[in-house]
Amino acid sequence: MGTESFDYIVIGSGSAGGVVAARLTEDPAVSVLLLEAGPMDDDDMIHLPAAFSTLFKTKWDWGYQTTAQKHLGGRRADWPRMKALGGCSSMNAMIYIRGNRADYDEWRDAYGATGWGYEDVLPYFKRAEGNTRLHNSFHGNDGPLVVEDRRFTHELSHAFVDAAVAAGHKPTDDFNGAEQEGAGLYQVTCRKGRRWSIADAYIRPAMRRPNLTVRTEAFVTRVDLEGTRAVGVTYRRDGALHSARADAEIVLSGGAVNSPQTLMVSGIGPAAHLRDMGIDVAVDLPGVGSNLQDHPVSGILAHTKDTSDVAEFLDLPNMLKAQKLGRGPLTSNIAEAGAFFGSREGMDAPDIQIHFAPTGFWDNGLHEPTQRALTAAITLVRVQSRGHVRLRSADPTWHPEIEAGYFDDRADLEAMISGYRGMFEILKQGPLAKYVDAPWEPETFDPTDEQIIETIGRLGQTLYHPVSTCAMGTGEDAVVGPDLRVRGVDGLRVADASVIPAVPRGNTNAPTIMVGEKAADLLKESR
Repeated sequence: MGTESFDYIVIGSGSAGGVVAARLTEDPAVSVLLLEAGPMDDDDMIHLPAAFSTLFKTKWDWGYQTTAQKHLGGRRADWPRMKALGGCSSMNAMIYIRGNRADYDEWRDAYGATGWGYEDVLPYFKRAEGNTRLHNSFHGNDGPLVVEDRRFTHELSHAFVDAAVAAGHKPTDDFNGAEQEGAGLYQVTCRKGRRWSIADAYIRPAMRRPNLTVRTEAFVTRVDLEGTRAVGVTYRRDGALHSARADAEIVLSGGAVNSPQTLMVSGIGPAAHLRDMGIDVAVDLPGVGSNLQDHPVSGILAHTKDTSDVAEFLDLPNMLKAQKLGRGPLTSNIAEAGAFFGSREGMDAPDIQIHFAPTGFWDNGLHEPTQRALTAAITLVRVQSRGHVRLRSADPTWHPEIEAGYFDDRADLEAMISGYRGMFEILKQGPLAKYVDAPWEPETFDPTDEQIIETIGRLGQTLYHPVSTCAMGTGEDAVVGPDLRVRGVDGLRVADASVIPAVPRGNTNAPTIMVGEKAADLLKESR
């Protein structure tokens, strides 16, 4: 197979890359090659909302792990990342959250990401969104990404919302509207009760166009450079190496782990580190792989009474009901309800998010529940700690070193302790308390700070939201500018969660889709 030529090559079919490829091919004069390392998304468990955690540690998972985390009891934390068409939008918990207005204004004001303030990005959120209930100035209703109210919500999730209101939190039916704070039920990226991923929303409709070429099981080994210009890619498929040339630009959309790794194995990154790995330095770019941020999460588990556990509905009749009709308890996304609040008084924006699940969910859901329980997961959405991604080998098939840095900044631990206290107040309120039989983890509903820290050490993990390893901005550590062009390299942009300069307050799928929408416009403008 000789070298093929396309106008654009997009590496990665996830929440940004799939959007970019679909939007670019709206122009019939433009040819696009979309390369995805994983296979087609053809497993029934991908499309069944309640089954997302069954994909972890399978062929669908890149299977990443962090380094040993000091504040997680010395454990290495698993980092599930989807390896299939649609990327992590084919594996996530489908919660549609955009973050806080303050997040995007901070990108603009603190990091120099001109054109990325809240008023700049809101039109892109709306363009992507097809919300089936909310019709107002904050939402879109005819975008490809269907956002709906979940078709099944467990009584415990309703009880959580009622208890949060009893504890003094405002009720909300829209976390993405005028105010983020409050308690309510999450909307989900589902269509008629089934997962609606980027593969469903963007890629499959675009595959009908003759100007889009999609290749799955195509693992990109490097970006090919001529001097400091990116001219093509080399990728492995069917046991052989292939090359493709981009006449216009290459868009790297591998995510917060794969994108910095691909840059570094291509000779773009911190010069001393690349030399240590035996890689010739093409462009010395110190920020590549640095500034890693993620939302750490840890939970309160409680045994329940006089109610059911959503896990007990995982049987053949309910599976068929969900698959054929988009109805029943397996249309649950597990993390059904939640809340946003501040860990201390006087905060301008919340730093704590609650994910409430009507089942016992810990260790990424890999433990099958054996008794009825609930989970209230306390999530830190404003993090001070920073980590990094570094190569362990020049071989692109080697998993890189992921140092998450969870709770390395003591302020993060203090905020989590406060978040736990806030959640215990909710748990004690009548609407939820009547279903609670006994504490499970921690072993008391009135723990000391040290007991909370011990629980975090046992249960703490990722909420699957790594960002910032190819951060956007104008500072010395920025990897891409506000136009998403890689500094010092012509013809190469990054568009995915790795360009986000500071992690948003909330789940990161919707913000990453927004990045893809805006990236497509930036590319079109340059053309």
